[in-house]
Amino acid sequence: MLLSITLVCFLAGNAQVVIKVRPGPPVIRVRPASPGPRHVWVNGNYIYRGGKYVYTDGYWSVPPPRYRNWREGHWKKRRGGWVWMPGHWR
Repeated sequence: MLLSITLVCFLAGNAQVVIKVRPGPPVIRVRPASPGPRHVWVNGNYIYRGGKYVYTDGYWSVPPPRYRNWREGHWKKRRGGWVWMPGHWR
């Protein structure tokens, strides 16, 4: 039972919304100077809000412990359209 609850929570948290036409390239602002040597630039991501994908700006971040690289988000072709695969630490 615990496994099925965990699986449902996992799937609900990772729902993917398929859209027929992906958004055009975002308007990228100038990247500000790094606040410190440990910071890594995280490019913007798309989030699904109000029935459409909305671009969020990039930011500087200190990687979590044991992580060093940021894997960029990207659009992935799916049956019936496109899905945004968010960036994540690895």
